[in-house]
Amino acid sequence: MNRVVYWLVSGFIALMLISSMVFVVDQRRFALVFALGEVKDVIATPGLHFKLPPPFQNVVYLDKRILTLDTPDADRFITAEKKNILVDAFVKWRIVNPKLYYVSFTGDASRAKDRMSQIVKAALNDEITKRTVREVISGERAKVMEAVRVKVANDAAQIGVQIVDVRLKRVDYIEQINNSVYERMKAERTRVANELRSTGAAESEKIRADADRQRTVILAEAFRDAEKIKGEGDAKASQIYSEAFGKNPEFYKFYRSLEAYRNTFNKQSDVMVLDSNSEFFKYFKNPGAGK
Repeated sequence: MNRVVYWLVSGFIALMLISSMVFVVDQRRFALVFALGEVKDVIATPGLHFKLPPPFQNVVYLDKRILTLDTPDADRFITAEKKNILVDAFVKWRIVNPKLYYVSFTGDASRAKDRMSQIVKAALNDEITKRTVREVISGERAKVMEAVRVKVANDAAQIGVQIVDVRLKRVDYIEQINNSVYERMKAERTRVANELRSTGAAESEKIRADADRQRTVILAEAFRDAEKIKGEGDAKASQIYSEAFGKNPEFYKFYRSLEAYRNTFNKQSDVMVLDSNSEFFKYFKNPGAGK
């Protein structure tokens, strides 16, 4: 019985010893093998590996995937025009020298992120201070990102990090500048609106004046044509009257007298005081004179 227990205990100890000497490296991680606090080996090949049992050797793992450094708040920078803008950027990075990275930050990931944030901020400050607001926001945004990436890559290489990409998520004015920009845009739009109103009013007056001119011309031409037709009619009537008068002058006088009587005595209230021997009553006294 004692021998069985002895072999079970020995087997368990041997199993624990073997398990402490075996470790698995995932394809997404680096493995740093330490011996008495010093990095002895860096393993990047995935698979099963062996080491000495603790405390002689131990293993620390580092992520080899592309990571993202994204600050929660935008940073303030000053442009070449001495104007403040807010810039929100993010960085894609990965560890390419695990030993240098670990030694630089003693394995503290927060220290590594703080260091890279400082590098990115310094590079952004160098590039933005050389450019105007317009260039940073739209004109040379791609150039700014590329220049920042190159500068950050050179500094990050010294701590075992490769910078894959640098992007500006948002570039905006601070609140005070936003208000001034909005006021300037409002004033510009108001000026354009006033110019359009003035142009519209001028065009309206021009169209109205042209319409009035055309109306005056049309009325004048219509009056001219009417007077012409009226004149032609009067001439024709005069010609007819003249021809009728020439054929029978006495009858013409009689007919004209009848028209005069009709127009004169068309109302009962009309009163005329004339001499009975007046020429007006010629055909009253002698009706047969017009035959």
